[in-house]
Amino acid sequence: MASLKESARRSPLGLTLIAFASLALPVLSSRPASALPAHNTPKAIQIANDLGRVDPATELNLTLVLQLHNADEYDKAVEALYDPASPTFHQWFTAKDFAKYAPTEAEFETVRQELVGHGFSVVSSDPDRFSIRVHGTVSTAESAFQTEIHTFRYNGKTFTAHTREAQLTGQAGLLVASVAGLERHQAHSQLTFAKNFLTGKPMYKKPLSKAQDSEDGLGSIITNTPLTAPSLFTFSNAGALPIATYFGTVYDVNSALIPDYTPQQLQSHYGLTNLIKEGYDGHGQTIALVEAFGYASAETDANTAAQIFGLPALTSSNFSVIYPEGPPPNPADAYLTGWFEEIALDIQAAHSIAPGAKILVVASAGQDNEDQIASLEYIITKKLSTAVSSSWENDDEIISGPAEENAFNSVLKKGAAAGISFQFSSGDGGDLGLGSPLGSVAVPSNSPYATAVGGTSILNDPNGKDQIVAGWGNDVVTLAEGAPFDPPTATGYFFGGAGGGESLFYAKPSWQKGLPGTGRQVPDVSALADPNTGVPIIFTDSTGIQYIQAGVGGTSLASPLFTAIWAIADQYNGHPLGFAAPAIAKLKAGQILDVVPNSSLVPFDAAGTVYDSSGASFYSATGLFAGLLYSQKQFPSAIFPITPGFAIALSFGTDSSLTVTKGWDNVTGFGEPNGLPFIQGVTGKSKGSLGK
Repeated sequence: MASLKESARRSPLGLTLIAFASLALPVLSSRPASALPAHNTPKAIQIANDLGRVDPATELNLTLVLQLHNADEYDKAVEALYDPASPTFHQWFTAKDFAKYAPTEAEFETVRQELVGHGFSVVSSDPDRFSIRVHGTVSTAESAFQTEIHTFRYNGKTFTAHTREAQLTGQAGLLVASVAGLERHQAHSQLTFAKNFLTGKPMYKKPLSKAQDSEDGLGSIITNTPLTAPSLFTFSNAGALPIATYFGTVYDVNSALIPDYTPQQLQSHYGLTNLIKEGYDGHGQTIALVEAFGYASAETDANTAAQIFGLPALTSSNFSVIYPEGPPPNPADAYLTGWFEEIALDIQAAHSIAPGAKILVVASAGQDNEDQIASLEYIITKKLSTAVSSSWENDDEIISGPAEENAFNSVLKKGAAAGISFQFSSGDGGDLGLGSPLGSVAVPSNSPYATAVGGTSILNDPNGKDQIVAGWGNDVVTLAEGAPFDPPTATGYFFGGAGGGESLFYAKPSWQKGLPGTGRQVPDVSALADPNTGVPIIFTDSTGIQYIQAGVGGTSLASPLFTAIWAIADQYNGHPLGFAAPAIAKLKAGQILDVVPNSSLVPFDAAGTVYDSSGASFYSATGLFAGLLYSQKQFPSAIFPITPGFAIALSFGTDSSLTVTKGWDNVTGFGEPNGLPFIQGVTGKSKGSLGK
């Protein structure tokens, strides 16, 4: 584990977060006690700033998860669905199966009457009686659950939480296992973009009409070769000391070109080109994308992208948007919160990999945790999809309470029982200063019934060999800005990287028994996420102007990419494969691309010498990034000449204290899907034995 000094250097929050980690609960069972856990206030309220009580008249929704009968047997029955030796392997639960464990009608009615008696109105109820959703006010909730709800601020984020242990009044209290909505965190999109290191703005964002004005169209601004042959660079201040010379592989040598990948290039990278040609393109499958708000131009933007990149059009037969809670009260909410770019990315990424699949946007009216739980439950209840992508996370589990954790886990477990694979982004902030092995484990990708998707960088090898795949994590060191920096190591900072680590809340599931630690490990699998080797998207902003933005990434990209591959695997299999993570964990060598520490660019990684009055100081690649590195010593790096006299060194595969290793690791999971071997590995079937 990184030292406190190291973590504090990487993030000003490092000491606080690690100190707080010591306050966290020991690893808990994912099964609730006989009622709401006795200690269910989130630990975050101990260190967050209490901004006071929430206005009692504020309206809210709550989702209550009820106690099941024979919960241990239910867990075993769900686990058996994923055991190839079990007679119930892949025999997904029906309503009759859920009924074996459901609360009785009388128990459900007891809870309903208690809630209605306090003034709640019922919004919806799970037909299997596993949960009930109600609407009321903060005052109603405080009275019913014998607590107070306050607003808190921590680490720049505002959330609400109950300050006293919550318990529903009356006999109904013994029938409630968890509740979502007392504690409210917003779902955060995991989208990021390549930045201009001078301005901090997106590297490339233009009105589409202007981008298409060039003679060669969009093809003239996008390249899938981010790296070019090594070059020598000299920096000085009018010839005075210090003088610096650097030599190494060059990133984005032509600033007019954006290192991005088209849909066809991604299909090729993931070994899907021939499968798609043979009809395995997601046909007959539905990919559900869990979003917030929705935006009106989503289909138009996706079709513009499809036309540019030669993909089938989206029509009413293969694209739709549904609002489980009704449309958002303010149609501009997606623009005010940035969700419109997230939605554009998710649709276009999924369509690029599985162009034959139907795309279904499931848009909540808000972005709180309880809203998103309602959307996940809606997908299960309405049987909308078996491959679901959520490019968002709530706050890190270290500031989430048991009531919220168990509410998410309950719905995801039910999804696994129904044969649904719910994918979640693992995060874009590396370890968030927590250090390894804690890492940045967020809700709900930490659930043992969620498939957590980490991130990679995809680089070309300028020596002409195969592509280089590294775990996503970028460090930046400024080499010169007018004059060379002496020493350059004083300028470094962490740009971003995939989240991952070990859960403090959930015990390690059986399918991770070979992994280190005692808690659920994140992520399970990975796909492209580095915005510096990202994708272009088309979106329409709030003014009605259609833009192209290049260099888009984050684990927001990785989640729909993997989900689309999983939809193709479902098609190949002939019926749903269910929850992906256990199948991934069972894959053998060759059935998944293991992302390993990479030094393919040696001896052409970024390196150089600074000459000053004291003499010459040589900096190797590891020396340049020494102040930022933990255990990652093998990684590609390149020199990025942004303007004359201004250059940086950019690393790939240096993800804070998270480390890429052989086998499973907390940046890339077990690795990247690699086409037919991956699909045959998770299905256990050969292509010749299947129809399309």
